[in-house]
Amino acid sequence: MTRHRIFDLSFASLYPLYVTKVERKGRPVEDLDTVLTWLTGYDKAGLDAAIADERTLEAFFEQAPAMNPNTGLITGLICGHRVEEIEDPLMQRIRWMDKLVDEVARGKRMASILRG
Repeated sequence: MTRHRIFDLSFASLYPLYVTKVERKGRPVEDLDTVLTWLTGYDKAGLDAAIADERTLEAFFEQAPAMNPNTGLITGLICGHRVEEIEDPLMQRIRWMDKLVDEVARGKRMASILRG
């Protein structure tokens, strides 16, 4: 299987893009941080550390304290692919993250985003 270049992208380079996306849509950065902590188990200090040490997305997910057990409830299309059908586990985690950020930016209710 081909290694995707996105695996080596730093979380530090992706996070500001997420911030811009949610702020442009009038959503608070705190909502972004909430979904990221829900997904990965990182707290705010952990997210800040991941940004500071510029860890890759691969390392970001490998070092995640606790992936949420409800991630299987994340469904839908992202970049033209159904997230529930992505076979590569790391790519699926990245796309889950993208999907949650998109839902925040669209103004979806937080209870729905967090699959509560």
